[in-house]
This record gives sequence, C-alpha cells and structure tokens, in this order.
Amino acid sequence: MAMDKVFGIAGSALAAQLVRMNTTASNLANAANTSETEAGAYKAKRVVFRTLLADQSVGDQTRYAGSIHIGNVTDDPTPSPRSYDPGNPSADEDGYIYQSNVNEVAEMVEMTAAARSYRNNIEVVNTAKQMMMRTLEVMKS
Repeated sequence: MAMDKVFGIAGSALAAQLVRMNTTASNLANAANTSETEAGAYKAKRVVFRTLLADQSVGDQTRYAGSIHIGNVTDDPTPSPRSYDPGNPSADEDGYIYQSNVNEVAEMVEMTAAARSYRNNIEVVNTAKQMMMRTLEVMKS
C-alpha cells in the first residue's frame, strides 16, 4: 500500500472520529433539555459511518478504498421518557414533561471509544511518518 493511501485512510478516520466526538458532545450538552411534547424533546444523534469499497475522486481529492465516509447523522429512535413535573415551565397541561432520550453513561462510553480510535489513527500516521523517515535514511547511505 502506498504511503499516500495510508495517510488518506488514517486522515479520513481522524475526521470521522472527530465528527463522532462532536456529535457525542452535542448529545451530552442537550441531555437535560425538556419539552412539553415528545416530538419537541431532544433526540440523541448517531453518526453512521460507511467504508469506501473502491477509490473515489471527489473534486481534486482522491478517497481511497478502506477510507471512512460519514453516511449521515440520524436521530436515535429510543422513545423520550415522560415524567410528571407540574412545576416545570416545560410541562404540558397535564403536568408532564418529555426529557431527551440521551443516556449519559452510554454517551461517555461513546466519547471514550471515539477518543481511543482517534488516538489509534494518530499512531498510524506517526508510524507511517517514521517508516518514511527511515526509508530516506537508508536511501542516503
């Protein structure tokens, strides 16, 4: 595999994990939001990744097979919990509020997994860079 492909694939993975971390941060920031309707309650977002199975040209960039592509960001279909809180300003006429469907523990696990994947891809880039430098040193000798 050519080094530009290694850097391209690792770069796409870094970008994908960054989107994953940003989405998780948004979910955590909105975890405490409430609404008077289930439709108005914040829905946790999920990033859907796709793997490119063949090289693709996008403008002046080439995306290599094996690269990660963000398919889309979807709403988590888990129902929003409803609770009785008549003193809440977001309560409906019956005194119920709808909370976001964000599970904070699951989001922290997601954030940790994304951070580890990000770190692993940085190691891939660093290792490839070291291999290139060693190859240049051997060629000089």
